[in-house]
Amino acid sequence: MTDDREFTKKRLSELAKKSYNSGIFTFTDFLGLDDRSAFAEIKNTLHGVKYTVFGGAPDTERVMIRFGDEEELGYSVDFPIVTLKAEPKAKKWADKLSHRDLLGALMSLGIERSLIGDIVIRDEGAYIFTEERIAAFITENLTKAKHTDLKVSVIEELPEGELFKTEIRTVQCQSPRVDATVAKVFCMSREESLGYFSRGLVFVDGRLCENNSKELKEGECVSVRTKGRFIYRGTASLSKKGKLNMQIELFI
Repeated sequence: MTDDREFTKKRLSELAKKSYNSGIFTFTDFLGLDDRSAFAEIKNTLHGVKYTVFGGAPDTERVMIRFGDEEELGYSVDFPIVTLKAEPKAKKWADKLSHRDLLGALMSLGIERSLIGDIVIRDEGAYIFTEERIAAFITENLTKAKHTDLKVSVIEELPEGELFKTEIRTVQCQSPRVDATVAKVFCMSREESLGYFSRGLVFVDGRLCENNSKELKEGECVSVRTKGRFIYRGTASLSKKGKLNMQIELFI
């Protein structure tokens, strides 16, 4: 894992330097939480290098980094991200597809994970963010997920409203410690939540959280591998027993 992390840091640093030294835009592939955390560790060392982070829509977890600045370079290049919509050919007979079903179908086509961004299940279909160079291949070859026949098309605009569905919930804790909050949000014991930290499965704003006693700040996004993610929205009030009634926005 350490070797992989160091390789990622080196690769990202080289892309940043290439952009700065050559006066061109450079792009990463889609970065997952581990890669985003690796970038967070080196971004302050990239003196003079400007960058933009985007995953195809607001709140995406998997993102690309574009190194380079439009004003400095004097031109613009869009992120090479295409949005696909996958939906059942016959909704009456369709299975209820999950993120795992769609990802498994994509991986079975031999596509590298780094070429695929977030997969968002919504209504009967799914929105898939992908690199431009693989979009046509997916539209032609992603014909089935689970037992459901699919039709896949490129869309120019996302549906109206928020793409990601969230729900405001209230949890009670003595303090906004991240381990206690994770335990409450995902209905587990404190001991269980600590296991996620020890296994490197908890990220705050895209950075690996190794300090389980960290107190959350309003607006920080917590991602827990295999469980989900939420945004800490602050404390609303105190309970009669003196606990904090904390507001969290859970991605559902």
